[in-house]
Amino acid sequence: MTAMNCDMGESFGLYKMGEDAKMMPLISVANVACGFHGSDPNHMRATVRLAKDSGVRVGAHPSLPDLQGFGRREMKVGRDELANIVIYQVGALMGFLRAEGMELNHIKPHGALYGMAARDAETAHAICDAADVFGVALFGMKNTLHEKIYSERGHRFVAEFYADLDYNDDGSLIITREHDPVDPKTAAERCLRAIEEGKTTSINGVDVEVGSDCICVHSDTPNAIEVAQAVREAILPYLNEAA
Repeated sequence: MTAMNCDMGESFGLYKMGEDAKMMPLISVANVACGFHGSDPNHMRATVRLAKDSGVRVGAHPSLPDLQGFGRREMKVGRDELANIVIYQVGALMGFLRAEGMELNHIKPHGALYGMAARDAETAHAICDAADVFGVALFGMKNTLHEKIYSERGHRFVAEFYADLDYNDDGSLIITREHDPVDPKTAAERCLRAIEEGKTTSINGVDVEVGSDCICVHSDTPNAIEVAQAVREAILPYLNEAA
């Protein structure tokens, strides 16, 4: 069984990012931006309220402090400082969750931080140091340091598959500064294969192993709603709202 999650709540001030209201009914888990790559206090609370109204669980989506680069540029930050950066962001979201009578479901690093934690042990340990404070699951990628270190540190690991991103031959994600539109049918077929076979095809035609505890759709993909609708319809027999 699998669930659907989406990175959302990433609007900032008067700048709008994604179609959160349309996306929320299609998913079971929302990864809410915490202010360092997108969002602000007003958008964080509004997204939490939207999730509550839709019966969607909320996880924190913390990033490197890179608002201008949308958290998709790597930085060199020490383990202790990085853990504090994550704790700071998750703590902010926790305040809004408490205000709405909700609990934190998980932590999922965003963008470059997510990619760094997949291959750099100190970064992965920093994520765990922060997660130790909150005692929740961590979302990540199968066969990477996400799975190895998160699990070794005693955190529940939820393996993700990305409906709208390409994979390298080694199974790593290709994280771009901006997401291009993707074909909904192709995305749905990829998700179905990930669930049924535990595999996807890389950009060079190589089969790589992937996890599929949760399927992720990005809210800033230009045709995100169409992708999410196609994916949800395709994986409906396997859909479990828990993740």
